[in-house]
Amino acid sequence: MSEKQIFTLKQVVSSIKKTIDERYKMAYWVKAEMHKLNRFPSGHCFPELVQKEDGKIVAQLSGIIWKTVMDRVNKSFMELLKEPLKEGTNLLLLVKVTFSEKYGLSLQILDVDPSFVLGELQREREETLKRLTKEGILNNNQNLPFPLLPKRIAIISADTSKGLSDFMNVLESNEYGYHFYTHLFPAALQGDIAPNSIQKQLRIIEQVKDYFDIVVIVRGGGGEVSMTCYNNFELCEAIVTFPLPILTGIGHSTNLTVAEMIAYQNGITPTELAEMLIRSFHDFAVPLDDARKIVIRTSENVLLNAGQNLSHAQKLFVALVTSKFSKNRMAVKEIEKDIFRSFKDWNALKAKEIKHESERLVREAQFLLHNYRQRLELPVDKLKPAIERSLRQQNERLGVSSRNVELLSPKMVLKRGYSITRVHGKVISMENPAKKGDKISTFTHDFELESEIKELKKTDDE
Repeated sequence: MSEKQIFTLKQVVSSIKKTIDERYKMAYWVKAEMHKLNRFPSGHCFPELVQKEDGKIVAQLSGIIWKTVMDRVNKSFMELLKEPLKEGTNLLLLVKVTFSEKYGLSLQILDVDPSFVLGELQREREETLKRLTKEGILNNNQNLPFPLLPKRIAIISADTSKGLSDFMNVLESNEYGYHFYTHLFPAALQGDIAPNSIQKQLRIIEQVKDYFDIVVIVRGGGGEVSMTCYNNFELCEAIVTFPLPILTGIGHSTNLTVAEMIAYQNGITPTELAEMLIRSFHDFAVPLDDARKIVIRTSENVLLNAGQNLSHAQKLFVALVTSKFSKNRMAVKEIEKDIFRSFKDWNALKAKEIKHESERLVREAQFLLHNYRQRLELPVDKLKPAIERSLRQQNERLGVSSRNVELLSPKMVLKRGYSITRVHGKVISMENPAKKGDKISTFTHDFELESEIKELKKTDDE
């Protein structure tokens, strides 16, 4: 039986290194995602490079970037992308396969193509736009009705974000004193975790959407690479189908992300977005203030005209009332004269009637006496009943006549409620007027009243 051939570990790794060095002599362009950068204080980096399919890592290998290469790559990234090399980015790497007896297999990164990053961003951007267009929802959020005054604002941002600070400062210090109600829903705003973090907050806001008018997503400025999360299809789909208008102010980039393109409105910076909201208030307030001034001026003119018309009507009314009072006073005086004349004529007429009735009674009495004389010759037993019967009849007649005379007397007229007022011994009239301080006598059925005039009042129309 032959003896086993035994190798040391160093022999094995040395053999592997020799094989790899002979097989991989050239440099290769490799597409991979820089999962972690792992930068050391020395400036060297030992990144983890991965390839993902359906969100799962299907290949993984360590890399090496020496400090001099790292400085050169960052400079080119800053010139083109406005930010340094970052984790979570798909990159096109110029690499050389190396093997170290101590550290094992790795890819030494010789260069990184920053233009490839732009291409990847553009590719994801175009794919997301195509899918949103195909599903017919690209402009859904932009077609929502915008509130007349967006006072209640749900804010998605990082609580330490400079963009959030700028946004709040502009809103709270606006020179017009407009007041906004804001509530922060904190979320990660960059990297792989940003899409899920923002979507989570959108789901929370949707549950309380009746308490808000709009949603804003704000963050500080950044380069192209840090903006790639805003091309994520799931995030953009959540934005475009959200039931409230969503406004974005997420950076200074001139190459808009899909999220910015499909949002109801986009501001390049959080400051510009806040100014847009203040302007929407001002655009409403200025015409409203102008309308208020017009209403005030119109009201003042209407009141002035109404006051003038009222003053004119008042003068006309006073003139008409004065004229009416004057006519009525004259009419009352004429009626008073007519009543007095009628009373005098009535007294004279009743006096004549009384005299006539008295004469008639005298005649009847004489006639009766004459008849009584003729009947004295009748027997006494017949004469007495006849006399009594005749006397009763005459008494009844006298009673009726007496009552008639009494009813027609001036005293009974006064008893009905009439009175006669005199001054200077004569009835008060236009020819014999009374003045303040005059002594007057008022005659009623039962009394004679002496009075002094304290005040004279004009009678009403009636």
